[in-house]
Amino acid sequence: MADADAITELVNQLTRLPGVGEKTATRLAFFLVEAPPDLSRALGEAILSAPGRIRRCRDCGTLTERDPCRICANPSRDGGTVCVVEATPDIAAVERTAEFGGVYHVLHGLIRPLDGVGPDDLNLASLLRRVSSGVVREVIVATNPSVEGEATAMYIRGLLGPQGVRVSRIASGLPVGGELEYADRATLGRAIAARVVL
Repeated sequence: MADADAITELVNQLTRLPGVGEKTATRLAFFLVEAPPDLSRALGEAILSAPGRIRRCRDCGTLTERDPCRICANPSRDGGTVCVVEATPDIAAVERTAEFGGVYHVLHGLIRPLDGVGPDDLNLASLLRRVSSGVVREVIVATNPSVEGEATAMYIRGLLGPQGVRVSRIASGLPVGGELEYADRATLGRAIAARVVL
C-alpha cells in the first residue's frame, strides 16, 4: 500500500512467506527493526544473493549451490535406489531417519488437476531418463498421503512400470506412540494394509 508506514509494509511483505501469519510477521518485523543493523543487512544480502547462487541439481532436481548436489556426488550413496519426493525440504525429513542410503529425485510439486498442475509440470522427464539408464533398481515414492500425493504416486507407478524397475510406496499409518483408540479410520486402515511380517 502506498501510504503504509515502514513497519506495516514489512509486516505485509513477511505475511507473503509460507506459514507466516500476521502475528508472526508482526513479531519478526519488530525484531528486525530493533535488531543490530548488521543482522538486518546480512539477512537482506542473503535473501538477495540466494536466487543467483541456488540452482537445481542436474541429476535429482534438488535446490543446491553445487551441481551435482552433495548427495548425488557422494559415491557411498546407492544410486540404484531413488526416493522420489515432492520438494527439497522433504529430503531433510527422510535424511533425519538415517534409514535411507540411496539418492533422491525432487518432483517440485504434485499432480493437482484442480490447480492446473499436470504431469508435464513436474520433474518427471528426468526421472524417466534416470530409470532408462539401467542403473536404477528401485524407485520409492515418498509423496504425502494426500489425494494429490496418491494420484502422483499412481501416475509414477504407471510411468515406470514398463521400465521393469521396482516401484514402491512408503508405508503410512499410526505414529510411534499413537493409540489405536484415537486413530481415524483412514489412518488405521492404512496401518493395517501396510502391515509387515514380524
